[in-house]
Amino acid sequence: MVLTDLDHLDKLEAFITSGDLAFEFENGDEPRRFEILDFLEKLMDLGELANAQATKLIFKEGYMAITSDDSAQK
Repeated sequence: MVLTDLDHLDKLEAFITSGDLAFEFENGDEPRRFEILDFLEKLMDLGELANAQATKLIFKEGYMAITSDDSAQK
């Protein structure tokens, strides 16, 4: 399994946007509801981590481009 495989994220997106997740929550017993809430909390935490990582990667690349431009001009 490749962890950057977008098919998994597409399936997760469909599960959420289709209403299936909401249906499972509304019709689930208490343990299932807590499981769904824990899942969503973890997903939001991962979103924050992904945002932080993307920012680091983008700005690192931008910084490297700026410094290489400066050295090329000298």
